Amino acid sequence: MADIFSVAGKVVCITGSSRGLGKAIARGFAERGAKVVISSWNLEELEATRREFQVQGLEVYAVEVDVSKRNDCKRLIERTVENYGAIDVLICNAGIDIIKPAEQYEAEEWDKIIDINLRGYYFCAQFAAQQMLDRGTGSIVMTSSIAGAVGIPGLVPYAASKGGINQMVRTMAVEWAQKGVRVNAVAPGYIDNMMAGVEYDENDPYQQRVTRFTPMGRRGKVEEFLGAYIFLASDAASYITGEVLYVDGGYHAA
Repeated sequence: MADIFSVAGKVVCITGSSRGLGKAIARGFAERGAKVVISSWNLEELEATRREFQVQGLEVYAVEVDVSKRNDCKRLIERTVENYGAIDVLICNAGIDIIKPAEQYEAEEWDKIIDINLRGYYFCAQFAAQQMLDRGTGSIVMTSSIAGAVGIPGLVPYAASKGGINQMVRTMAVEWAQKGVRVNAVAPGYIDNMMAGVEYDENDPYQQRVTRFTPMGRRGKVEEFLGAYIFLASDAASYITGEVLYVDGGYHAA
């Protein structure tokens, strides 16, 4: 009997995968036999991750990409198809945040967050979908956040980008549902690693919110988010599209 959760042999392209959550996702797919493309704007970090995976016996293909640039998004998908012959799964995961009061953001900060977190997701998905629609099959999974559904102080542009992702997922899903391409999102809660633009200070009131508002009382380990991505990328989720799957220790339910 076939394993409907298997991702072996699937070509999986992951943005923002040289560190943190994206790196854990890339490792998880590679360990399960997927053909993985990792990407990042930081070439030094990207190459270090590729070498680390290679030492561990995990072959991945690395592409330097700044997802805030439309042509880079196009090149990422083109390189994926050139190297592996197709793209089965796109995981849009690159992200940035800057935490500060709503009245204090500079225009450049707003633009940077939206360009990476939302605009970049759209263009990567657009170019991947063009390939997938021609084949009549594919899965796109975007990294959203609990901040896309609930109010969390200090996150206005980040929350706007994640709320935008949720609605983009739903709209793409209904457009492509009958054409074989599924679009979903994973919405993590607090993770035990910091993304670019965020510094960790356990005494900071913002960080203290984590244990107070998360029913499980802790941040999730990066590995604990992998299963949601594997599931949505696999045939086990063949009748699921347009959904936002919360992986947040109960935060969204509280």
